[in-house]
Amino acid sequence: MVQASTVADKTKSIIMTKSYIIRIMLVCSLLISFQPRLLSQSDSLIIAARPDSVITKDPIHSLFTGAGYGSNMIWLGSTISQDQPYGFGSITYGYKDAFYLSATAVHLHEREPFAAFWIGSMNYSHVFNSWFDISAGFYRYQVANQLTDTLFTSFNYGDITIGVDWKLIYTKLSLGTLFTSESKPYFQIRNSRFFQTPAFFRGKATISFDPYINLLFGPLTIIESSTDTIIITSFPFRKNGLGGRNSSGKTTTSTVTNLDYSTRFGIMEAAFGLPVSINLNKLTIEAEPGYILPLYKDSYFPASKGFVFMLSCYIRIL
Repeated sequence: MVQASTVADKTKSIIMTKSYIIRIMLVCSLLISFQPRLLSQSDSLIIAARPDSVITKDPIHSLFTGAGYGSNMIWLGSTISQDQPYGFGSITYGYKDAFYLSATAVHLHEREPFAAFWIGSMNYSHVFNSWFDISAGFYRYQVANQLTDTLFTSFNYGDITIGVDWKLIYTKLSLGTLFTSESKPYFQIRNSRFFQTPAFFRGKATISFDPYINLLFGPLTIIESSTDTIIITSFPFRKNGLGGRNSSGKTTTSTVTNLDYSTRFGIMEAAFGLPVSINLNKLTIEAEPGYILPLYKDSYFPASKGFVFMLSCYIRIL
């Protein structure tokens, strides 16, 4: 059986053999409803353009601002906040309820500077009919210079999504990629069911529920020795993306020989969530409890798993 220290040694060997220069971006059009919701928390960090509850009559221009808190930011099978709480503030401009530009500042607990990284995004969506829609997004994730060695390197990400409404459930199929020297695809299947209460508070408020299940597929690294086989997910946001990560979020590396490794495309994790929103005329308050379940073998470097939580508030200015 390979010991933890040996596995750490393997990781460095892999890194030296295959150096990923990663510039990644967070699927975060962090406005108006954290979708993981990629914060699916797997999307857990993928975000929808805005909450339907605050849209009125197809305005040409719209402007939103928001703020929130989360227990852990998990995206593409890895923790961006290194298993730490985070807070965020965002502003989003919308054009004809179809094109959105968003900027988000994220603060990490006990990290300096105050804004550890920024998220910029462009999103376009088009609804063809009552059951079919498409969308596309491009995202930039910019980390503070003094945190590039401890968090990750700045990166870009793009995705295309198809939405199908089956009446009983709403399915989103999303294909995305990190723009790196060796880009690899990520695929997500998200099934949800939206419910909303009748209006109350003199017709000015509703409560909505949007439970979902999200499955994430992507590149998995297989490490083989004469005594063991280990399957891990690389932390794609570091310069050395194949570095192992322990439960504390620290990267461990050493040197070892006689290792075989390869990459395959497979299922990475399942995410379950139950967003609950209180919707007023121009205000949405949302709480999203969720659970992350890794679906690959990673006994030496445990993936982030378990319960996650996010609380957010969004206000429509225009």
